[in-house]
Amino acid sequence: MQTILITGTNRGIGQEMARQYAADPDWRVFACCRDPGRSEALARLASTSSGRLTVHKLDVASAQDVESLASTLVGQPLDLLVNNAGVAGAVGEGLAGLDEQAWLDVLRVNTIAPARIAAALLDHIARGRRKVIATISSRMGSISDDSSGGYYAYRSSKAAVNMVMKNLAVDLRGRGITVVALNPGWVRTDMGSQRAPLSPEESVSGLRKVLASVTLKDSGKFLSHDGTEVPW
Repeated sequence: MQTILITGTNRGIGQEMARQYAADPDWRVFACCRDPGRSEALARLASTSSGRLTVHKLDVASAQDVESLASTLVGQPLDLLVNNAGVAGAVGEGLAGLDEQAWLDVLRVNTIAPARIAAALLDHIARGRRKVIATISSRMGSISDDSSGGYYAYRSSKAAVNMVMKNLAVDLRGRGITVVALNPGWVRTDMGSQRAPLSPEESVSGLRKVLASVTLKDSGKFLSHDGTEVPW
């Protein structure tokens, strides 16, 4: 049985990813969220998964939570780590009225947390068969694709986490660990809005195909849900 750990599974893409993997009898799912007691949907998934999905408390911005999770899972091989948890920051934020603390909060969750979690779970991943680290990024983090501006905190956090993933790909290649950044597309979630063209089911279905096919030769790439490469 393969194992996957997903952060930010209380809603949206993360919850749909947990649902789809839990529905596959070949997978065991470690579903992480900040407050498990407030997620009835995750509790239902756990209760109907025949023990293949377990819910774990994880505030990705808390170093203590990250270390506690790593200790809880000590000795547990992980085939796949998906850093999905993220925040949007101020919607439509422009140059006027930039909030430094709010920007730092976005960077802490979107950029620093994936690096911290990868470091804490590195030995778990090295024991896995697939050995894949993936972070849900965004096309809005593509520098060459930015033609609309705005969203300074969010865009910079995603561009930065792309570099974190590229760096990890270089540093971990010798251990046989594949590292990729993923663009889920514009998805109908609380963050993406109901105007988005993709449903969570469609996005996650595509992401699962990508994650099933990546190998060490793909390490360091920025891949979209349809398998195409996204320009840096």
